[in-house]
Amino acid sequence: MARAVLVPLCLCWALGPAAASAPPNLLLLLMDDMGWGDLGAFGEPSKETPNLDQMASEGMLFLDFYTANPLCSPSRAALLTGRLPVRNGFYTTNAHARNAYTPQDIVGGIPDSELLLPELLKKAGYVNKIIGKWHLGHRPQFHPLKHGFDEWFGSPNCHFGPFDNRALPNIPVYRDWEMIGRYYEDFKIDLKTGEANLTQIYLQEALDFISKQQASQQPFFLYWAIDATHAPVYASKHFLGTSQRGLYGDAVREIDDSIGKILKHLQKLGISENTFVFFTSDNGAALISAPKQGGSNGRFLCGKQTTFEGGMREPAIAWWPGHIPPGGAPALVPTAAVTPGVFIHTQAAFLQFPPQLRFPGEFTTNQHFNIPHITSAFWKDPAGKKKKKKNHILLVFESSSSSLPSPSSPSSLVPAS
Repeated sequence: MARAVLVPLCLCWALGPAAASAPPNLLLLLMDDMGWGDLGAFGEPSKETPNLDQMASEGMLFLDFYTANPLCSPSRAALLTGRLPVRNGFYTTNAHARNAYTPQDIVGGIPDSELLLPELLKKAGYVNKIIGKWHLGHRPQFHPLKHGFDEWFGSPNCHFGPFDNRALPNIPVYRDWEMIGRYYEDFKIDLKTGEANLTQIYLQEALDFISKQQASQQPFFLYWAIDATHAPVYASKHFLGTSQRGLYGDAVREIDDSIGKILKHLQKLGISENTFVFFTSDNGAALISAPKQGGSNGRFLCGKQTTFEGGMREPAIAWWPGHIPPGGAPALVPTAAVTPGVFIHTQAAFLQFPPQLRFPGEFTTNQHFNIPHITSAFWKDPAGKKKKKKNHILLVFESSSSSLPSPSSPSSLVPAS
């Protein structure tokens, strides 16, 4: 069966006249090491994620959603470039592993030659912010504000530590270009109890940014990449000891509560119907840290750092009131339009994207999809008539087949390269 691949440019708005009048806000909620089996909507028996479960019931639940790599940095590089790690420089061969993972003693990072989603969105008038973990390089040339983001609150790395400040310093936290502190010193994490207030700080950053952009009437892209579920796992005092699943469950409960507050904030501001929200994880749960410091991959084999299902298949939810019908659950990504035309770019819109983001060749049907890239697509009805959609969002994918069956429609999606 063909398999879908997690791709960032699924969030790009087609550049047609209808879209230009009201571009949607884009909110990408990326979890860290959260497994397929960590949410009630995916079968977790304790049912401790009521807000995410409600988000799934009001939107679309993706049961077969795949990351591009089972490790933090290459997954995030693919997420923001739309290119597989072997193409964007974050791959894990012995000769080039420095770019596969970026702790503070590694010098690699995202190459300048790569074009990131926020760079495209900025050209379309978006204000872009990243909150949380960047993980695509910590040297100045890899800074997120050099790659399309306008604002940043977070860290270039995960919250490892504490370090002795002799051989290694503690990992820094930034606001835009300025280092405002370090983990364990200015941003406390108690490894004995698991207490840290970081998720609450990240939540407030998100709420403030959304409010500011709503007031200025500017479309925004918010990349909320928090890391509470990455070992060493943490949660704020209010959530400690509240989960049946221990400290990891406490972290998940706080994340769930925070996402509920973000969605309610969008509704309160009256912009929920103009905000596309997508929730997923960078890779599967880290079983090496389980059960106290790691999550669940459900019924799937293995986890993070492996290419078995547990490492590659991720929880994913799309939410867009008024556009995505409640209760959808496609088996593949993409398998059917969420609403007429939603994952489809026109040929004219495609041609406005930079050449490096396009497939080589002409716009024809029934050609093999081999890399996740911007492309065009047609819906083909049972009679064989092609129907082009336009002015909506595109989900692009790689597939071993040129025609994917749709579980919710007799039509099939025929990609065109």
